[in-house]
Amino acid sequence: MRKIILFLALAFIQCEQPSKKTEQQNNEPSFGIVIHGGAGTILKKNMTPELEKEYRAVLAQAIEVGHAILKEGGSSQEAVEKTIHVMENSPLFNAGKGAVLTAEGYASLDASFMDGKSLNAGAISGVRHIKNPITTAIAVMEQSPHVMLSGKGADDFAISLGLDTVPNNYFITERRKNALKRVQEKEAAKVSFYDPFIRDSKFGTVGCVALDQAGNLAAGTSTGGMTNKKWDRIGDAPIIGAGTYANNTSCGVSATGWGEFFIRSVVAHDIAALVEYKGMDITSAAKTVLQKVADLGGDGGVIVLDREGNVAMEFNTAGMYRAHMDAQGNQNIMIYKDE
Repeated sequence: MRKIILFLALAFIQCEQPSKKTEQQNNEPSFGIVIHGGAGTILKKNMTPELEKEYRAVLAQAIEVGHAILKEGGSSQEAVEKTIHVMENSPLFNAGKGAVLTAEGYASLDASFMDGKSLNAGAISGVRHIKNPITTAIAVMEQSPHVMLSGKGADDFAISLGLDTVPNNYFITERRKNALKRVQEKEAAKVSFYDPFIRDSKFGTVGCVALDQAGNLAAGTSTGGMTNKKWDRIGDAPIIGAGTYANNTSCGVSATGWGEFFIRSVVAHDIAALVEYKGMDITSAAKTVLQKVADLGGDGGVIVLDREGNVAMEFNTAGMYRAHMDAQGNQNIMIYKDE
């Protein structure tokens, strides 16, 4: 009888051990990071294997930089900033070096950042000399009484703080000069504004959303805007609530697409509002808002991360450069719609 009791006791202890292990795993801090490098008519048939490899490599490099910061207990703000630096410094994306060109042939840059804990935010638009616009957007949040600065004033603000500035030709690449030429040729020939090449001239923004181990969300977006833009046009990327939004009570969002429609739809805040007020999951919220954009005639995509570490990467274009890493280090890098 004693042997039977001892056997049952041992069996009970062994059954209990896995549940304790699971409980311990569930108590581990959750964090994550998601990025995008622009949406548009991104088709595999139009991409060389070499160029695709380059895009995937920079997306991997960018997200790994941010993930390493989060894994070591760093803030979501730092992770967003340093991750976007990688994409701003790459000529592949429409942000920083490699930004698209205005009708006059120069680069005009926009960026915004939002802290999900305090709801503080900073943004800049129409700058011509700031090497890493996302850093100046954060500086506006932290070191000025304002939310958005524009043009020469924003450049001067960055200079006053000793932030990195460069001549405008630093940003200009042959690829973007050729793209401007093609768009202007189509414009002169009175090609429809809905021509695929003309439509894609509006895309290319980069963005990042991160959740740190303290449970704080942050979101940032950086762009050169649309090719051939005129009259100091400003898109959604530097507008808090349109291209960027973060709130610890709901989610963080960074958008990329046809900015005029994203402004009118207040895309980033609308997604967060559906999560906070209607209790929608982030995927459903993102799809709902992007459908509103499509119904108006616009397109693009969003990345969303909630306070539980759940991620959504939704778009209504042929592709979107995107990547995600979770707390366990699982990495997903994708470009095309069917991935």
